[in-house]
Formats: sequence, C-alpha cells, structure tokens
Amino acid sequence: MEHPGFWHVFSVWVAALLTLIAYSFLYKDNPAYRFVEALFVGVSAGYGLAIVYRDVVIPDLWKPIHDEGDLLRLIPAVIGVLMLSRFHPKISWLSRWPMAFTIGIGAGMSIPATIQANILKQVQGTMVSPVVLDKATAMENAVASVSNVVLIIGVLSVLAYFFFSKEHTGGYGRFCKLGIYFLMFSFGASFGYTVMARVSLLIGRVTFLLYDWLHVGAVLLR
Repeated sequence: MEHPGFWHVFSVWVAALLTLIAYSFLYKDNPAYRFVEALFVGVSAGYGLAIVYRDVVIPDLWKPIHDEGDLLRLIPAVIGVLMLSRFHPKISWLSRWPMAFTIGIGAGMSIPATIQANILKQVQGTMVSPVVLDKATAMENAVASVSNVVLIIGVLSVLAYFFFSKEHTGGYGRFCKLGIYFLMFSFGASFGYTVMARVSLLIGRVTFLLYDWLHVGAVLLR
C-alpha cells in the first residue's frame, strides 16, 4: 500500500486540529474557536469568489467580449463594478443603481417561481381523490385511499385552525384542534429532519477523525 505523501498527511492534521478547535465551543467560547470561525467564513468566501470567477466571469463575460467581440456584455459588467463604489463614501450613491437592478430582477424572477412552487403546486398536491382504484392490488388501493383521506383532513383542519373569523367552539373547535395536531406532526418532522442532518454532519467529522486521522479503522482491521 502506497504511503500517503507529506502534504496529504499535513492537510489531514490541519483539518483534524481545526475540527477539534471548532468543537471546543461545546465547552465554552474561546479565542481559538473564534479564529476557526473567522477562518471558515473567510475560506468559504474566497472559495465562492473563485467559483464565481471560473463559472461566471470567464465564460459569461471575458470570453464573449474577448473572443466574440460582444461589447454589450460591458453593460452588466459596469453595473456590477458599480457595486464596489459602496466602499467609497463620496461615490457610494452609485451602488444604488446596481442594487436596484439586482433587487428588481431578483424579485421579478422569484415571485412567479415562489407562487408556482409554494402555492399552486401545493394546492395541486392536495387536490387528490379520497378513493384510489388505479393501483395494482387492493391493498395498495386501500393504503393510497387512506393516505389521501388523511391528507385532505389534515389540510382542511389546518386551514380551519387559521380561520379566525369563526369562534373555535363545539365541533368546529374540535376540528380546529385536530389541525393543531397535524401542525405539531409537521413541525416535529421538520425539526427531526434538521436534527438528523446535523447528526449526519457530526458522524462525518467523527468518522474523519477516527479513520483518516487516528486510523482506528486500519487498526481494527488488523
């Protein structure tokens, strides 16, 4: 088995030490943790800048202007450069123009997409039949029918809970209370998904420390 090179070993040690310093925050806040936090933010910003330069500036700006003579690309380039005027107090007002373009274009592109994804698609997803007959077996039809009925009841009860023009009393109040349970299940599932994602990140770092840094896996395999 080929022995890893110096730079590989060095990078593993640096990553391991930075990981341990980052987790030192679990004990208490300290200057080393703040240094690693600032280092992470700085490296992430630098990496993002390099990606934008490689994937946006070069193919969408430099090559069309230099190779194809598309001088119209200079207009968005100048607008983008004007954003940097924010750092100079005397001409900082020039940054308002590119910010206005960015906000306006961003809003114009995101509003239809948001309506389509978060409203129309959600409404379409809840317009299901309570009785399903197109599955391969009767059991699959029954399961799909029960699932659709639960979905319909959940949507209606949650909407009823947020309808405050009618007092939540009697049978209507109990139906609204059912909507609270559906909301609790939804929030719990979302929170559980978030926790599992964080636990997955923790498992990844612990695996890196044990296998790549300490080589515990190699020792156990022997």
